[in-house]
Amino acid sequence: MKKIIKFILVLLCMITIFSFSSDKGLESSKKSSYIISIIEKLTGKKYEDKQLEVITFMVRKTAHFTIYFLFGFLLVSLFREYFIIDKKKFLIVIFLCMLYACSDEVHQLFVSNRSGKVSDVLLDTVGSFLGIVSYMKLFLHIKIRELFR
Repeated sequence: MKKIIKFILVLLCMITIFSFSSDKGLESSKKSSYIISIIEKLTGKKYEDKQLEVITFMVRKTAHFTIYFLFGFLLVSLFREYFIIDKKKFLIVIFLCMLYACSDEVHQLFVSNRSGKVSDVLLDTVGSFLGIVSYMKLFLHIKIRELFR
């Protein structure tokens, strides 16, 4: 039962990523603007155009990093149900996360007013890597240095 739940969580994370990537440029901008309006309410400030550009960039990149952190965390958790996580499995999970990030950016090339960026693949992969490392530190009590000896 635990394996099925973990599989479903990984699948839901992948569907969420795909769904966000399917948003056309205007829809995606509206979602970012909504988050920015929350930030403005929380801070009690109304930001100027240049500040909004920086905040929008940060909101979008934080979203990339966060969802892929979760994806890496969930995927290594699922892998752990089937395998002992050694150096090879660790690298396979990172590779799978990077591969999904690549496919996500390619997908965006076919969505109106969106683009695929290598920098986003790198950010997504770093997020996944840190999600994987966090899982291992929290639940497996493994020192990452020992994994690569």
